[in-house]
Amino acid sequence: MFKKVLEYAGSYKKTTYASMAVMLLGIIVSVLPFLFLYQLIAPLLMHRQLELTYALIRLGAIALCGVLYAVLYVKGLSLSHYAAYHTLKNLRVSLQRKLEKKPLGVIDETGTGSLKKMFIDDIDSIELLLAHALPEGLANLAVPAFVFIAMFFADWKLALLSLCALPLGLVAMMAMYQAGTSKMGQYYQAAQKMNNTIVEYINGMEVVKVFNRDGESYKRFEQDVRSYRDFTLAWYKVCWPWMALYNSILPCVSLFTLPIGAYLVLLGYSSLPDFALVLCMSFGVGAPLLRALGFMSTLPQIHYKITALEDLMGAPELRQADAPFSGKDHSVTFSGVRFAYKDTEVLHGIDLTVPEGSLTALVGESGSGKSTLAKLLIHYYDVNEGSVSVGGQDIRTMSLEALNDCISYVAQEQFLFNMSLLENIRLGKPSATDDEVLEAARKAQCNEFLNRLPQGIYTMAGDGGKQLSGGERQRISLARAILKDAPIVVLDEATAFMDPENEEKMNDAISEIIKDKTVIVIAHRLHTIAGADQICVLDNGCISDIGTHEELLKRSEVYKTLWQAAESSANWGVRTEGGNMK
Repeated sequence: MFKKVLEYAGSYKKTTYASMAVMLLGIIVSVLPFLFLYQLIAPLLMHRQLELTYALIRLGAIALCGVLYAVLYVKGLSLSHYAAYHTLKNLRVSLQRKLEKKPLGVIDETGTGSLKKMFIDDIDSIELLLAHALPEGLANLAVPAFVFIAMFFADWKLALLSLCALPLGLVAMMAMYQAGTSKMGQYYQAAQKMNNTIVEYINGMEVVKVFNRDGESYKRFEQDVRSYRDFTLAWYKVCWPWMALYNSILPCVSLFTLPIGAYLVLLGYSSLPDFALVLCMSFGVGAPLLRALGFMSTLPQIHYKITALEDLMGAPELRQADAPFSGKDHSVTFSGVRFAYKDTEVLHGIDLTVPEGSLTALVGESGSGKSTLAKLLIHYYDVNEGSVSVGGQDIRTMSLEALNDCISYVAQEQFLFNMSLLENIRLGKPSATDDEVLEAARKAQCNEFLNRLPQGIYTMAGDGGKQLSGGERQRISLARAILKDAPIVVLDEATAFMDPENEEKMNDAISEIIKDKTVIVIAHRLHTIAGADQICVLDNGCISDIGTHEELLKRSEVYKTLWQAAESSANWGVRTEGGNMK
């Protein structure tokens, strides 16, 4: 466990080791007063006169040890915390970088609440391991080991008596660790579920209020919170008795030494000074052992959290190389593509070529695989079989950065960060000037709503972009794509939130994006893609037909059905006659 975490310490691993050395020195210094105390007691036991100078020197040494222990302890903690927080930073950065390379499915399965818990709570809990358990715990364990060895040099019989309590304490400790670990999975899963529910409840508050689902939603919320409470209490119920037992037994190294050792002295098998020395050493062992044992109850939790982090980090990554884009052009080819979400295959052997500079539309009923096909192109997931290539180069043979430079992706739902709208647009091209960003916003028809905002394009987007409507967020995402100016454009329901008045403006904005580009469009409004160079009809994860609008109307029953439905939707209206709705 320690080894796993220290892998992320980097150059601060030496600082961690230095803190352990300083802590160890401090603990040794804290034990020395008991030896000086023995030196004060020994002459009295031997009926010798205790000289004033001799006594004052020992008392001064005891006081000095107290001061040195405080200084070394503070210094050790300072070093350990310095190394710990740098290690936690490295751990968070490493987790973030690894998440970027994971398929979206892994992230979705983990859940927002669980990821938040990992990034903040779980990694913060590892601070206890790095800043305290490693330097303090190990140092406090090392000193009793040295003391027990010294006891054997003083009197091996009394030393063995001092060790008699250890097996009982260790048995209780192992029982606690085993019991805690066995319940940890359920405890941790309950915590993950509660965090996901809390995040979902807060994010969905608007829906909860609108549809009057307060009672049901709160019931589910309360149930998950109660479940986490029950699992937590169950975990502590299993661990507490063993914790109490080993915390009571292990520090009591004089439990057998005091009565039996005194009897051995009376029988003449051990001397009184040796007995006093071993007892003084025993008193010096108790405090370090208690401090060391204080960390033991947390180790099962920390071990489980580290394992969970490693499982997430160890999940299969997207297949990619460090190579740049080297394709002959910007055509897109899907060859024998099969893909499954978990065990459910959603694409069954897709073969499709999108020529460079052409516009290809993907149509089909919901769940037919349109968006999945687009997400495979931008490498959100790896295909199970087949390949996706750009200009003849398999996307798995280039870096994600190189692929992203080739593609602009405008999804139905675009996330905006809580920073200015200008900076949100600049994400499309970080090196862009303010004037370039403003021009992209103008081309995306953003000025209409930007002029209404008090701070214009410098207005903060709000949490998740909630300061803007869905259509306004969509136009900001289009501005990003215009600014990026990538040779391949993927539009996934880019006009989904547009009202009829603004749809024409949005189409003008889209025309700015797709000019001289390789374009893949996903649309439910079929009249918007009737002029596409080719239309690919998807049906239950298979390509039903490919052709122009006119060709498909003649030969494709699936497309004709979709077109008729689209026409009916476009002509749909509501009127009343005699109080009846029609």
